[in-house]
Amino acid sequence: MIRVPMIRVLALLFGLLLPLASAFAISDPAEMLPDPKAEARAEAIGRQLRCLVCQNESIEDSGADLARDLRRVVRQHVAAGEKDQAIIAWMVARYGNFVRLRPPFEPLTWFLWASPALALAAGVLIIAFAMRQKRPPPLPLSAAEQRALKDVLKS
Repeated sequence: MIRVPMIRVLALLFGLLLPLASAFAISDPAEMLPDPKAEARAEAIGRQLRCLVCQNESIEDSGADLARDLRRVVRQHVAAGEKDQAIIAWMVARYGNFVRLRPPFEPLTWFLWASPALALAAGVLIIAFAMRQKRPPPLPLSAAEQRALKDVLKS
């Protein structure tokens, strides 16, 4: 009979169940809108908005309390009949462009969008400059230095 340590079984179980955690982000059925089209619209809007706690998840995928509150606000706006862009504009007005998972390409975010290319260009320039720089060969040792080296090597 093969005996598997309990810790390995628990780690395997945890690893298998972890991906399912985001499936239960909307844990309260009362949070969902009764109209399937409106709910789909609210989910699509929520997928464009960043969870301000998790920062790399949309509010639809996050289980944080703030994300739950933001989902509720989005659904209230959708139920009130507001347009998608108006709801996103409301969120941006309240939380800034950071709330968007994909910030717009505008003068305030140009550096944000260009920073990967700028970093790559800076790296290429540094490497090119370092490779072009020719170092002079080292000067030969003087007679005194050669004697000192011999003494060090003998001991």
